[in-house]
Amino acid sequence: MCVIKNSLGQSHDIIMKVVKEGDHVIDATAGNGNDTAFLASLVGPSGRVYAFDIQEPAIENTRRRIRERGFEERVVLIKDGHQNMDLYVQEKVSAVMFNLGYLPGGDHSIQTRGQTTIAAINKSMELLKKGGLITVVVYYGGDSGFDEKNQIMEYIKTIDFRRFTVMKTEFPNQPNCPPILICIEKLFP
Repeated sequence: MCVIKNSLGQSHDIIMKVVKEGDHVIDATAGNGNDTAFLASLVGPSGRVYAFDIQEPAIENTRRRIRERGFEERVVLIKDGHQNMDLYVQEKVSAVMFNLGYLPGGDHSIQTRGQTTIAAINKSMELLKKGGLITVVVYYGGDSGFDEKNQIMEYIKTIDFRRFTVMKTEFPNQPNCPPILICIEKLFP
């Protein structure tokens, strides 16, 4: 049994400490629907998950995953970029999850980009309640993600420490560009 989980496992463990039944949350990168279903299980029947993706296959994969689990009433699927989340979500949220990169099994030329991801993180920080949390799992390497990773690593250094705590977790002894976890916790409105 491993005590230290990978970035995705750590993000789930941390999110579970914050999200409660009845909360509103955002999956900023729906992908294949795994995080959407995870969040829907946490918010319960009285909560709401807003799941964003720009690709129709991702929306369909997510729709199928939430239907299999009976979570249709808890999830709002939005085919739009995460940088536009404030157009769809007006209430405060307790958590926002990002998994950057491209759709697993999809077209690698369609992927998240630094500029729009940073805009989405900014909007997420404003939508968060006090004590709310953003997790960003940064996938990079191979044919994608290096520019986005570098832009985000520089950006998180500029976040106001009086309003947010920022944590970054890396695995320096693992090969092949292991994902990096960033957590942003809102301290003050």
